[in-house]
Amino acid sequence: MHVCTVEMELHIGESTSLKAKRAVIKHLVESARHRFGVSAAEVGFQDQWQRSIIGFAAVAGTAGHAEELVERAERYVWSHPEVAVLRAERRWVELD
Repeated sequence: MHVCTVEMELHIGESTSLKAKRAVIKHLVESARHRFGVSAAEVGFQDQWQRSIIGFAAVAGTAGHAEELVERAERYVWSHPEVAVLRAERRWVELD
């Protein structure tokens, strides 16, 4: 079993409220879940109206497949004009 994650710090420049930010984040998270089969959640800056950290994780039988799923989700976020990606950090989860 292989587990790959990516954590992405975002700036949502057009957001003028927490409600507006959450609408953008909800769209990104739910779309990535459905399109790519990854786990996804907002994991940081929940109380700030122009910043967010979202995380994606994929579990697969091969390392290549797990990495491909996470990469697709990451590219999906990069392609959205509503957000500016400030940082993206990919990690592998070690299993004992």
